[in-house]
Amino acid sequence: MRIGRWTRDGREEDGFIEAGGVVPFADGLTVAEVLSVGLPALPGLRERSGHPVAGLDGVALRAPLEPATVRDFVAFEEHVEGVSASVDGKSEVVPEWYEAPTFYFTNPHTITGPGDTIAPPVTARLDFELEVAAVLGVEGTNLTADEGEAAIFGYTIMNDWSARDLQSREMKVRLGPCKGKDFATSLGPWIVTADELAPFRDSDGFLALRAEVSVNGERYGEDLVSNMGWPFGELVAYASRNARVVPGDVLGSGTVGNGGCLGELWGRGSTLPPLAEGDEVRMSVQGIGELSGVVGGAVPAPAIPRARPRPRARVR
Repeated sequence: MRIGRWTRDGREEDGFIEAGGVVPFADGLTVAEVLSVGLPALPGLRERSGHPVAGLDGVALRAPLEPATVRDFVAFEEHVEGVSASVDGKSEVVPEWYEAPTFYFTNPHTITGPGDTIAPPVTARLDFELEVAAVLGVEGTNLTADEGEAAIFGYTIMNDWSARDLQSREMKVRLGPCKGKDFATSLGPWIVTADELAPFRDSDGFLALRAEVSVNGERYGEDLVSNMGWPFGELVAYASRNARVVPGDVLGSGTVGNGGCLGELWGRGSTLPPLAEGDEVRMSVQGIGELSGVVGGAVPAPAIPRARPRPRARVR
């Protein structure tokens, strides 16, 4: 099944998204509430929700949820090899990468949806990042990998927009990324329930989904999601380690390899230009759908002064 959110005749609605059209949830339920109820309740809810009220061409899709949190992993070795050269000046995969699936938290308050125009900061190196994201429907702490897999309600496409020049400066401080990332994250076009993607699992339990990204109609990258170093259940388990995950948490896979972002391509010597105002980035993932986004004009922010030299006095 597919669930999501849309605007119809000026009204915001949540519900099922089908080939025949959109079906608002019975009882006025929201996506957040349905995630908390969990996958087993979905068939009964669909039966109570009735018939489609409009075709897909009669609604404007919104981001499929308002995440509780957004964790973004870096689970593709090939991506790390390429992007480290363009961000840090040295192509490498540090030994620590192999030890655990590292992630950072990004901003759940700047989520954009299908076809939305993003408002980037002033940057000379604006980039996209093609990812698949798991959406949780179960709360837990210290989950096993199998429990982590069972906690996944479904999947969506994620575009982790990135300002690479800001990111490079931030990460030299041994913290971040932060402002190089948190201005926009696109999700969509809907959430596909986990059971729908079961046929795509390979013999190792990874999701062998073909993922592609294009800019202004020209394909820049393609990969299989099964090339990630850990399956999603292990990402969820690690996120829950000595912590708490809840329904509505979003866990990004990290950027796929083989051109999943410009940063990787630049690290491998590509002369493709950074994204510019008016560019359309279109991502497609087998079994999920297609997510597009448009680059808007850069938004200057108020200046922040440099750090002031301080005397390091110990008493007043």
